[in-house]
Amino acid sequence: MRISIWPGAEQTYAEVLEMSQHAAATGWDGVWLADHFMPDADDDLATPMLECGSLIAALGAVVPRVRIGTLVYGNTYRHPAVVANMAATADHISGGRFVLGVGAGWQKNEHRRYGITLPPTRELIDRFEEAVQVMLGLLRTPRTTVNGTYYQVVDAVCEPKPVQDPLPLLIGAKGEKRMLGIVAKYADEWNAWGVPATIAHKSAVLDEHCARLGRDPRTIKRTAQALVAVDGGRPDGPGGPPVIGGSRDALAAAVDEYRALGLDELIIPDDLLGKGAARLAAMDTILAIVRR
Repeated sequence: MRISIWPGAEQTYAEVLEMSQHAAATGWDGVWLADHFMPDADDDLATPMLECGSLIAALGAVVPRVRIGTLVYGNTYRHPAVVANMAATADHISGGRFVLGVGAGWQKNEHRRYGITLPPTRELIDRFEEAVQVMLGLLRTPRTTVNGTYYQVVDAVCEPKPVQDPLPLLIGAKGEKRMLGIVAKYADEWNAWGVPATIAHKSAVLDEHCARLGRDPRTIKRTAQALVAVDGGRPDGPGGPPVIGGSRDALAAAVDEYRALGLDELIIPDDLLGKGAARLAAMDTILAIVRR
């Protein structure tokens, strides 16, 4: 099972770079970055937020060895043809280590404040599926034509193609009726938030979609994340993100559960890991538990 770090983009580039370089130097497998422009709270609009695509390119140039990916690009923020070209360029900058993670988009205050339309759920997902078709066509075929309801590209090209053939497409999704079906149809990797029991359930639903489409579910890698508390301090609460750990033994048990259900990659957000030297030490502890 791979282990990857997720530095928050609401900190300085120097801090993100420090974590990413530490991950590369100590044996972590990947670095993932979120695609947001502001916090998900209108009472916290003064918090700075680094832009994902620029940050990915910068890290790809200076951080060696690890996979570097988006978790995930929101489809509503950019035309999918633009995203495909960004992805191919990032893959060249990183020497073939980029993972294109995409999702339908969701954060209401970003759309409202930037004047970006956030469609109703059905249209949002329809748009997303068309966008995936555009991106995959551009990244994997010489020329692409998609005559969709929301996106139209005609004999379009994306050159140079990525270093990787194919460049991995990760889809972030939790919706069981439609989004996991899109994962089953198009994705190389799937991602969701969740403790082991949640991921086991969602993964089983994904398997059902694969069976319906005649796809071998083993061809889709499974990735997940939860906040990690290494030594105490579990801020569990209703409606909040999932949390694992609290003690080293509890964290080890959760890691074993993820591994037993066949998870390919566990992604650790840095929210509960502290700052500076304490954060790097927490990363070392987590890595030792996963690699034991």
